[in-house]
Amino acid sequence: MAETQTILIVDDEPFSLKRLQQAFHGHYRVLFATNGEDALRIAAREQPDLIILDVMMPGMNGYEVLRHLKEDERFKLTPVVFLTGKDQQADEKTGLEMGAADYWAKPVNFDIARIRARNHLELKRHRDTLAQLALTDGLSGIPNRRGFDETLEREWLRSVRAGCAMSLLLIDIDHFKSFNDNYGHPAGDACLRRVATLIDETLNRPGDYVARYGGEEFACILPETDQAGAFILAESLRAAVASERIDHHFAPTVDYLTISVGLATVMPDRQREMADLVELADKALYAAKRNGRNVVVAAPEILS
Repeated sequence: MAETQTILIVDDEPFSLKRLQQAFHGHYRVLFATNGEDALRIAAREQPDLIILDVMMPGMNGYEVLRHLKEDERFKLTPVVFLTGKDQQADEKTGLEMGAADYWAKPVNFDIARIRARNHLELKRHRDTLAQLALTDGLSGIPNRRGFDETLEREWLRSVRAGCAMSLLLIDIDHFKSFNDNYGHPAGDACLRRVATLIDETLNRPGDYVARYGGEEFACILPETDQAGAFILAESLRAAVASERIDHHFAPTVDYLTISVGLATVMPDRQREMADLVELADKALYAAKRNGRNVVVAAPEILS
């Protein structure tokens, strides 16, 4: 069953706001705001699927709200409908040039508004699905490298603003080539899917993010996580895979599948590059492989 979509209505006229709420009530989750500042706060928190926005409001008007929305990457797929009682042709031209998806003149015909809203929301759902597919690894079902790159950049910038630490885990399946060569590629694919599921299930915070980094490597982005917390989680991931006892009789150490984990933690700032975090985690992963595999190594513990 499809998730109920959300409409945010922004209008400073109580009567108009109430009528629009009634028009969509029961069909969608309906939120409302009476000014531009509140609209932006609610939009950032709730991520609505459609925004119906009055042009003329005290303080921040609809054009200003739309400009702020279009500058935010989170709303690039969110349709915004302008609602106004002013001259239709002039307002419509301005709004559409700024990126509005539609224009409804007051007084609104609510039967037509419901149909138009439904069309915008169906298109939004379709675009969201395509966008999600583009960021998903087809084999494992978790985010792919592109999804990882976009998320890492977003979380890095958020950490810079918040002034909090973030950690990164790079994970490699030990001796995976010999697993593939001896058990066959179908078994190798099943192994990758199982490890991806184990990692995903072990991450227990909504903000933690796992992706297939490439081949038999995975990556976990851990926002607002110091090294101690990241190490505990990395050990949990290593133990979760080891406890599955997936047969790997061709490994030179133990006869079951294991992973190695490289961990890096930094305090992002404007003088540091995001690539520094990835490089540190990569060096830590290399050290884990060099130190016998089936182990977690944190970047400061790397031996020269």
